Amino acid sequence: MFPYRLLISLFALWTLARAPGAVRVRLGAGRPQGAGPHVWLHGASNGELASVRPLLARLVDERPDLRWLVTCNSASGLALIDSWQLPRVTARPAPLDLAWVTRRLVRRWQIRAHVTLEAEIWPHRVCLCPGPVIVLGARMSAGTARTWARLPGLARRVLGRISLLSAQDEASLARLSGLGLPDAARGPVADLKAFYTPPDPVPDPALEAAFPRSHTWLAASTHPGEDEIVLDAHRAALGAEPGLRLILAPRHPARGDALEALIRARGLRCTRRSRGEQGTPDAAGVLLADTMGEMALWYRLAGRVFIGGSLVDRGGHTPYEPAAFGCALIHGPDMRNFAPARDRLAAAGLAETVASTAELAAALHRLGPVQAHRGAQQARALQPQTGLAPLAARVLDTLPDAPGA
Repeated sequence: MFPYRLLISLFALWTLARAPGAVRVRLGAGRPQGAGPHVWLHGASNGELASVRPLLARLVDERPDLRWLVTCNSASGLALIDSWQLPRVTARPAPLDLAWVTRRLVRRWQIRAHVTLEAEIWPHRVCLCPGPVIVLGARMSAGTARTWARLPGLARRVLGRISLLSAQDEASLARLSGLGLPDAARGPVADLKAFYTPPDPVPDPALEAAFPRSHTWLAASTHPGEDEIVLDAHRAALGAEPGLRLILAPRHPARGDALEALIRARGLRCTRRSRGEQGTPDAAGVLLADTMGEMALWYRLAGRVFIGGSLVDRGGHTPYEPAAFGCALIHGPDMRNFAPARDRLAAAGLAETVASTAELAAALHRLGPVQAHRGAQQARALQPQTGLAPLAARVLDTLPDAPGA
């Protein structure tokens, strides 16, 4: 464990230096508002947390004897958890994965089990949990597997403590098994993001009038290096579709000022959601959606969606959410984070893959007349292969019994 302890200690110092105001909480301080045993659920950020909401709601309903501590790494994630208003669920910033911090949190919150999402397998949290450890939507890339393989003793010790692991794809399950996951812990393969269901709409007549769905496209969760391609493709697409509207929703809204400069440099007008601006962009304008927590609104307005993080080395973002809204999908070459979904779409000929400004503009033109039909087909193609009920049943069987039961 020594190399890991050194690395995590250095990471802890870096984390605390970046956010000194959160020192106490990141060190496990604070006590629960309600007494009783807790299950500790952790997800890195909004995407993982949103994916687990349907399952968590079912678990909360089925186990009224348990309280839930849900931790994450971002303020927006905490706000998302609070917005669910689930009973007996408390949101807190994630503690550092140090032994004494983990023991402190486990003791104060009476942790009885630990549920963690995707790639968030932290050694101290796993090894110091007094009850079962469950990993949901587990993801293990080839590169991450090679890193774990350099510490074989640590990998066997950590993975050997897992009671149930549901991988999001067969390749991840094979890598985790090769690193030491017990056969008895292998659960059903299920990508939590496939269980996404759109929230009930909050009508916004002004936006709906300004952005007719058949003539609106969304660039969702873009990263630096993609925005220029998106904006240039929009200008090119306007030649064939003069009424086309663009909503640009960056992955990190703090880039709003830089993006506004890029938009204006191309002779386009910019309306910024973060400023509460009420102007309605015409085809020569761009709505810069530089806010958090409103992606469902943008999916609802857009008939065509470009999935960000796929034209740069980021592995792509979720296709499940826009597909659930019936959006026609476009993405770049790098969708490795969602390889099974990418492959299913490709096999059915239902996704447009682009690698340049010209290709993106051409895809927008092709999808204009067929977006509604294409979007419905994509939603059907991405239906989960494992149902929510069987996965919930496995988790419920693994969770500890109520004290005194």
